[in-house]
Amino acid sequence: MIREMSGKELDELVAKGGTVVCDFWAAWCMPCRMLGQVMEPLSEEFKEKATFVKVNIDENGDLAASLGIFSIPDVYIFADGQVKTHNLGFLPEAELREFFTQNL
Repeated sequence: MIREMSGKELDELVAKGGTVVCDFWAAWCMPCRMLGQVMEPLSEEFKEKATFVKVNIDENGDLAASLGIFSIPDVYIFADGQVKTHNLGFLPEAELREFFTQNL
């Protein structure tokens, strides 16, 4: 299961190092909810390679703004405390799996 966390918790997790996949989303965003359903099983598939979390941008606007997130869903991959890459928008399962395969 993908854990919901605050922006502060995400900052702390990323600062520890390792690889973190974060789904930036909002409850009102239908593509976000669709992506969440696709990401859930993939988070299990890739759990040995990364920690999967999600952050609601409505509740963590400062963090979203600091990362330049103005559209959602936006999936960020952090590695060793830095942004490695991100993908804006909904991806079907096969494409999201390929994104994770290439970047995790």
